[in-house]
Amino acid sequence: MKRLHTVCAAVLAAGSLLGLAACSPAGQSGSADGGTGHTTITFTSYNYGTQGKAGTGTQALLDRFAQLHPEITVKPQGVATADVLTKTKAAVAAGAAPDVVQIGYSKLAEAFETLPTQSLKSLAGNDWDSSVNGIAPVFLTTGTSDGEVHALPYTVSVPTLFYNADLFKKAGLDPKDPPATIDEIRTSAKAIVAAGHHGVYFGIADPSKSDYLTQSVVNSAGGSLIGDDGSATIDSDQAVAGLQALQGLTTSGLQPAVGVEDALSDFAKGNLAMFVASTAVSGQLEAKAKGKFELRSAGFPTFGASAPRPTFSGAGLMVLSKDSAKQKAAWQFVKFLTSKEGYTMITKDLGYLPLRADIVADPQYLGTYFKGHQLLLPPLKQLGTVRPYQSFSGPKANQAIVMLQDDAIEPIVLRRADVRSTLSTTAGRIRDLVGQ
Repeated sequence: MKRLHTVCAAVLAAGSLLGLAACSPAGQSGSADGGTGHTTITFTSYNYGTQGKAGTGTQALLDRFAQLHPEITVKPQGVATADVLTKTKAAVAAGAAPDVVQIGYSKLAEAFETLPTQSLKSLAGNDWDSSVNGIAPVFLTTGTSDGEVHALPYTVSVPTLFYNADLFKKAGLDPKDPPATIDEIRTSAKAIVAAGHHGVYFGIADPSKSDYLTQSVVNSAGGSLIGDDGSATIDSDQAVAGLQALQGLTTSGLQPAVGVEDALSDFAKGNLAMFVASTAVSGQLEAKAKGKFELRSAGFPTFGASAPRPTFSGAGLMVLSKDSAKQKAAWQFVKFLTSKEGYTMITKDLGYLPLRADIVADPQYLGTYFKGHQLLLPPLKQLGTVRPYQSFSGPKANQAIVMLQDDAIEPIVLRRADVRSTLSTTAGRIRDLVGQ
């Protein structure tokens, strides 16, 4: 049985259905034109076709790949991030599996159990070492299953504190000294609410059913999603303490009890001072703040005496092709997306973190970019304390995450459910579900 050893986490976006794959012949998701050397493959992406930088940036990547590889046609197809696993499983069952899939890390463990993923090292052959050289080992282990890399990191981010410097000044706070702890966030939020605005919002009740922020809070409070023995530990004392701190922001009127989209709209209007979310929204926030208020960012806060331990979110790239010609084309596509040029475009055009350290200061890639784009610098400085994303094991891993988010996190943070009893009940159900 395939089993995920370590993964790093998930984020954002919406899209359409897997309509293009369904139009391919049974068992095929693209076409290899024998004799012409031309190959067509499909790419399922939850960023493709969406509004803002995520959508336009993905199209820019596709356009650039088409320039570099005119012998390969990539047919993109959009699917909502919350549906990407179930839609892909349905496409596989129908004999219309996409060739390359962008899939969130919260769904990766179950994907390895239920999808015909390919070893990327086997597809790359002698090309492997030179292609992945420069990607930090922690990112390579992101998609490791049974000792083989089946998913390369694609769009990766960490939770970050975005804040409205103008509202800080209005409340008598120094925007050059943003809060670094949950207690300081609470104090700043009180001053901002007293000045007539909403204080803070943690986007932990993620509509994409990702638990990267849940894990970030629990980790930073000294706990973890899964214990050393492999069992679910979401109901530990540390987890309870971390989520009680977030619930306290809501019950005290410092955090609005609304969904993420409503909070994002509130922040864009200049009425919410602090918004804790994935760096993946940095481009969207920049666009909304332009001409309205000064937008700044800070690192993820501490929840105790130790350093903050945020968890990665984002997605990896998997190849599902069984046809050898399409496998070769799919590898060329994945190779480009994870190259120095690909990661540079992903940072500039989509707003995700650069996953190759050697491109950050290189003027050929991102060396000059960060001089004018400061929002990503605080999360980049926190990469040393980031904890790997933890995943439940087995074919119902994603179902367990959805259960955690729907039955525990949202009721606790937004609807004032009792923290300890809610976590205990949900943890018990998760253990029964995944056999941990």
